[in-house]
Amino acid sequence: MIRNVVVGVLRDDATREQAQAALDAIAALRVEGVAFEMRTGLDLGLREGNASYVLTADFADAEAYRVYDLDEEHNRIRRELFAPISSEIRRIQFALD
Repeated sequence: MIRNVVVGVLRDDATREQAQAALDAIAALRVEGVAFEMRTGLDLGLREGNASYVLTADFADAEAYRVYDLDEEHNRIRRELFAPISSEIRRIQFALD
């Protein structure tokens, strides 16, 4: 199993409402032929210096992740909803035991 983790920092002029709308859009995403489980959230502000938002998605294998990563709607959401409001976005994919 592959876990994809995305952590982002909002630009100073972006709002939590914009971030939530982007998270809602990605959480609603369905990719034909690919099953995955996604969780999203905004930072609770419990520690100074945290990122602003996170999403995790679990895939059966690397090929399923690659199909998701190349999906047209997925990339539209990244380009149109996340990129304009984010000053930084970091990603990591790792294997789950």
